[in-house]
Amino acid sequence: MNRYVIDAYAWIEYLIGSEAGERVRTVLEDENTEVYTCAVTVAEVISKTAREGRDFDIAYEVITSNSDVIDVDEELSKETGILHAGMRKTRRDFGLADAYLLAVARRSKSEILTGDVHFRDIKESVLVK
Repeated sequence: MNRYVIDAYAWIEYLIGSEAGERVRTVLEDENTEVYTCAVTVAEVISKTAREGRDFDIAYEVITSNSDVIDVDEELSKETGILHAGMRKTRRDFGLADAYLLAVARRSKSEILTGDVHFRDIKESVLVK
């Protein structure tokens, strides 16, 4: 069984139907794949679609119907904070949302489906572009 955590970049590409989004679609349609999304990623996607004047309700429905959303809890937040502090030592612009995503991937033993350059050399990442 393959496991992926899909990040905001990949969800946006999927929603707009780009070439990278087609790679995401392939993962979503694979019956041997479990798909997760961090709750923080949901907020990122909704914010971006709303700022661009697109239908954020559709984006929300697509994410929640195609993946299991992983809630942010105290323990995950603690793991994320420690991870974020460590990552910032070598990647000054590594965001807190990225750290949540990485913490969810590690906790669920999943790979991150992304196009975000912040994940370029991270072993858990699979780049869609």
